[in-house]
Amino acid sequence: MARKTRAINILSNIHGSKNGATSGGRRGFSAARRIGWWGFWSCLVVLGLALGLWQWERAADKRDYLARLAAAPRIEAPATAPPAGAQLVVQGEYLAEQTLFLDNRTHEGRLGVAPLTPFLDVNGRLWLVQRGFLATGPSRAAPTVETPTGVVTLEGRWQTSGEAAPLFGPNREGTRLQRIDLSAWGLEPTFAYPGWLHLEQGPGHLDSWWQPSVVLPERHLGYAFQWWGLALAALVIMLVGARRQTHRSNPMSLPSKETPR
Repeated sequence: MARKTRAINILSNIHGSKNGATSGGRRGFSAARRIGWWGFWSCLVVLGLALGLWQWERAADKRDYLARLAAAPRIEAPATAPPAGAQLVVQGEYLAEQTLFLDNRTHEGRLGVAPLTPFLDVNGRLWLVQRGFLATGPSRAAPTVETPTGVVTLEGRWQTSGEAAPLFGPNREGTRLQRIDLSAWGLEPTFAYPGWLHLEQGPGHLDSWWQPSVVLPERHLGYAFQWWGLALAALVIMLVGARRQTHRSNPMSLPSKETPR
């Protein structure tokens, strides 16, 4: 009888040890799961808040930019670098033989190019004039455009050169350019100021196609509220899910059932 009792005690101890190890492993797994849960959803909350704030700031920047465009001055024969968006009036002559073409333009469903012609004003300053849209269709033949001769007066909006988009391949192919780059001409003297004139009135003007590539402030505000909505949703999911996990991992928090007699 004594041997049988000792054997039962040994088996009970072994079973208890296994249960303890299993319970400890479950507790460790549950803790790791909670850490992962909080970490993942916290990252989403922070990301949503940060991106929403970024879009909010971009909306403010665009409002400032549009205000500057609206208040841009009208300058005749500027002797210093014009501010972005300024309405310029210049007098001089086209350098027709130096015309290049900005490739892959579209306007009203048509495919074409934008002629870019250097312009030497009466004060000896060199400008680059973007003259408008010239339809070419899908043809890859070298484009041609008629250019007025003699002294003419031009008016248009000034765009300063900024950061250029990345290129995949050479910028210049024959007389075609993938993007406007003042160094593509290699003229002496060089262009007076870093930028170009989008022609709106005057001899040599074609169909206007260029518009400031500005996303309206209202759209940025919409994006901001979308990101903040995502952050709020992630916060709610994080808190509700964490509460459910706590109840599941703590049976004592659940209502106990009476053992039937």
